[in-house]
Amino acid sequence: MPGRRSTAIDIIFLVERLEALVANGKKLPLTNNVVIDQASALDLIDQLRVAVPEEVRQAKRVNQESERILEKAQEEADRMVARAQEQAAFLIQERELTRAAEERSREIIDEGGREADEIRRGADEYAASVLIRLEGECVKALQSIRHGIAMLDERRGEPQPQPEPGEEAYEDEPEAPADHARV
Repeated sequence: MPGRRSTAIDIIFLVERLEALVANGKKLPLTNNVVIDQASALDLIDQLRVAVPEEVRQAKRVNQESERILEKAQEEADRMVARAQEQAAFLIQERELTRAAEERSREIIDEGGREADEIRRGADEYAASVLIRLEGECVKALQSIRHGIAMLDERRGEPQPQPEPGEEAYEDEPEAPADHARV
C-alpha cells in the first residue's frame, strides 16, 4: 500500500522535525529545559494528530483483515474437522454394518448346516423305513412264489422234498433277515 508507507514516513518525518526543534532549542542555564518556538511545535503536533489517526485507521484495517483471515481459516478448519468426523462416523458405521453382515452370514450358514443335517437324518430314516417295508414285501413275494411252485409241483405229482428245520428249500435263494435295526 503506497499510502500506508507514505503515512508512516510522514509520521517519522514529523517526529524527526519535532526532535530537531527540541534539540535546537535554547538551553536554560542550570536546567535540562529548553526554549522552543511554540508555533512551530504546535504546528508539528497538529500535523502528527492528522497523520496518527490515519496510521491508526490503517492499523485497524490491517488488524481487521488479520481477524477476517483468522476467522476464515478457523471456519475452514472447523469444516475440515466436521468432514473428518463425518467420514470417521461413516467408516465406523460401515465397519459395524460389515461386522453385522458377517455375523448374520455365519448365523445363516450355521442354521443352514443344522437344517441340512436334520433333513439328511429325516431322509435316512425315511429311506430305511422304505427299504425295510420293501424287504418285507420281497419276503412275502418270495414266500408266495415258493408256495406257488410247491402247489405246481404237487399237481404234477412230484413230491417236494421237505427241508430240515433250519435248512433252506433252495440253495440259490437269498436268506431273508429275521430282524432289522431301524434307523
